[in-house]
Amino acid sequence: MTLAPMAAVWKELGGDPELLSGVSTVARAGTLESSLPVRELARACVGACALAAAELGALRAGLAWVPGVGVDDGAVATAFVSERHLRIDGRAPVSFAPLSRFWRTADGWVRTHANYPHHRARLLAALGAPDDACAEDVAALLGGRSAREVEESVYAAGGLAVALRTREEWAAHDQGLALAERPLIEWDGPGGRGGPAEPGGTAGGTAGWRPRGLGPLSGGGPLLPAAGVRVLDLTRVIAGPVATRTLALLGADVLRVDGPRLPEDPDAHADTGFGKRSAVLDLESGRRDLDELLASADVVVTGYRPGSLDRFGLSPEALAERRPDLVVAQVSAWGTYGPWGGRRGFDSLVQVATGIAAAEGSPERPGALPAQALDHGTGYLLAAAVLRALTERERSGRGRVVRLALARTALWLTDGIGRREGPGAAPDTVRGRPAAAPGPSHRPSPPLAAGEPDTGPASSAREGGTGPDTPAAEPGSVPDASAGEPYGRPDAWLAERSGPLGVVRHALPPVSFAGGPVDWSRPPGRWGTDPARWA
Repeated sequence: MTLAPMAAVWKELGGDPELLSGVSTVARAGTLESSLPVRELARACVGACALAAAELGALRAGLAWVPGVGVDDGAVATAFVSERHLRIDGRAPVSFAPLSRFWRTADGWVRTHANYPHHRARLLAALGAPDDACAEDVAALLGGRSAREVEESVYAAGGLAVALRTREEWAAHDQGLALAERPLIEWDGPGGRGGPAEPGGTAGGTAGWRPRGLGPLSGGGPLLPAAGVRVLDLTRVIAGPVATRTLALLGADVLRVDGPRLPEDPDAHADTGFGKRSAVLDLESGRRDLDELLASADVVVTGYRPGSLDRFGLSPEALAERRPDLVVAQVSAWGTYGPWGGRRGFDSLVQVATGIAAAEGSPERPGALPAQALDHGTGYLLAAAVLRALTERERSGRGRVVRLALARTALWLTDGIGRREGPGAAPDTVRGRPAAAPGPSHRPSPPLAAGEPDTGPASSAREGGTGPDTPAAEPGSVPDASAGEPYGRPDAWLAERSGPLGVVRHALPPVSFAGGPVDWSRPPGRWGTDPARWA
């Protein structure tokens, strides 16, 4: 029998399977509807992240049992489109620029990404179009060319364009074949490629290195598993920033660092900047500052094109050799291997290449997932992997290197998750039984008490309550708690905060466990205005 999605993810994370008994789900009709199992992917990624957080929190707080985890489809669906719910003083952001879209070519379709000025300029240069070209001009140029030729010529110019492929075409592509040989979550070390040395020893001439432990958590306030964790955030565009935004929620000191000549879109920064600080640092001229940050970081998360940070000593291998206790997390579009391993990419383009856009569309026009689920899902998986690596480090003193790719998450979505059989199909998690202890006893924890944090209004459903009209479900699962009550009120999972940017409406975090935080400690600040040093 195939493992359910969350159990499969938890296994890849190296987690104790008995802890899955502490996860409960509120299923809601109408969330993330798709021809593909997007809702199951989202539940699994968020649930595994929350379980990893609860596990680390229990270990550091000296709790006898791991707190129970609740996954609410409403909270998850709202968070997976957080960029659409964002409002800044009432203003809605613009998600895609005019030249970021599908285009019909002579033999099919191609999708481009030109949200950033430099990507727009490279696209137009590759097409031989003037700098002030409009959408009609580009459509005329693309209409007479083949999709694959456009893909190659635009990428050769440093731009972004991907030809539409079916799932079968992608499965036969060299990059698709390379991805199929890799796990969803790739780990290096201890003892593997790029793995760290034994605690107290040396690695690659790192004389005098000693492992950095986080120590116990102080009492009072919500349980913050990542309190005291220093996270150097070198990411952009949803997946990486979602991961580090989640670590900030859990108490980490997250410092995002951007280059001065590559400013971020202000709305994207606002959406994923909660709980973080933001600094500008030239990695070439500011090498001393970078070294000081790396000397006492616990986690480094990178999200740039593979290889682009290597010259600064920021490859995963170099970082692991420099600091054997460092947790290094890398996210990329296509993976770090295969013929597309060095290419840029975004969620929308990965959907087009991997057959998702063809599956979600019609013979007349390609389609898209109901959310940028590859970005968001991979982001929560990345955060979960960091949390599990920190749990392992507390016991061993050794760090890990973890790698994820949007295209590998796409393969999991199209070929790795069981299809729903209908609206009443069972979720993949078990009923809200207490979690097991992080040690050998695996004794149950008490159920959630009144007044403990919840992710949504239907707390009774999270307890596993059923009625005579509830659809049948598989043993050990929670039936759809909202049968006949479709999801359509995301306001339950939205909040407003005042801060440096004004009044910001945002999606509440979907990562929820008993005693944990329900919102970020502070709203986003202005891009690049914080000092490049730890708090």
